[in-house]
Amino acid sequence: VQLVESGGGLVQAGGSLRLSCATSGLTFSNYAMGWFRQAPGKEREFVATISWSATTYYTYSVKGRFYISRDNAKNTVYLQMNSLKPDDTAVYYCAAKRGTYLYTGPTDYDYWGQGTQVTVSS
Repeated sequence: VQLVESGGGLVQAGGSLRLSCATSGLTFSNYAMGWFRQAPGKEREFVATISWSATTYYTYSVKGRFYISRDNAKNTVYLQMNSLKPDDTAVYYCAAKRGTYLYTGPTDYDYWGQGTQVTVSS
């Protein structure tokens, strides 16, 4: 199983980025997908999750700014990030969990990508 994130980079506050996570080696439609992030010196934290049926859930700090989506034909999950703030600076990871619910804990997930850096300058 492989999860490969892309789309990170440096952006000014107020800007947007779209992260992608391409998966292989799993039956994508059987998995809930999640995005997490980890800033230097902090624990990995939940950002957003999407079920196999495209139900979504977000952490409070990104509601209305970030949007998670999935394309089951492409085995890919996305995170559209708008109105970015310096506090959003972190390494962003995607993760996969076989199941039918929404999952918010890092230990819930079965597979992880290597992460992509997002840096928001003020």
